[in-house]
Amino acid sequence: MDEKEKIALKIRSMKKYVDFLRKYKSTSRKRLEDDYELKSAIERNFQLAIEAALDVGEIIISAKNFEKPEDYRSVILTLGRHNVIPPDFAERFARAAGFRNILVYDEVDIDKLYEYLQDNLPDFDEYARHIARYLEG
Repeated sequence: MDEKEKIALKIRSMKKYVDFLRKYKSTSRKRLEDDYELKSAIERNFQLAIEAALDVGEIIISAKNFEKPEDYRSVILTLGRHNVIPPDFAERFARAAGFRNILVYDEVDIDKLYEYLQDNLPDFDEYARHIARYLEG
């Protein structure tokens, strides 16, 4: 499997996780707080979507021999520095890496989870578009 195939597979996975999240965008903050199973499913799909996006970045970084990122946030910022994605978008989307760490290692603040569900899903679509454009060029 070449890099483009690996990236396509990761993007498809990322979109699947984001599509799941979109189904619950209209969920109330209260329901998120009260429904442990739903909250857990949303947290897990966010984690998987972010990790798929990071995997795409790592594949590109490795294939292009860019400098090795120090952490997950740096994966996205490296893509911005090399104009794989626009630098201003990279700055914004890099916050997802920090959210991924919270999802994995900390108790997730319900307000933060709700905010991400309401405001950040389009970032994944934008990321996929930038990656597709980069691969075409």
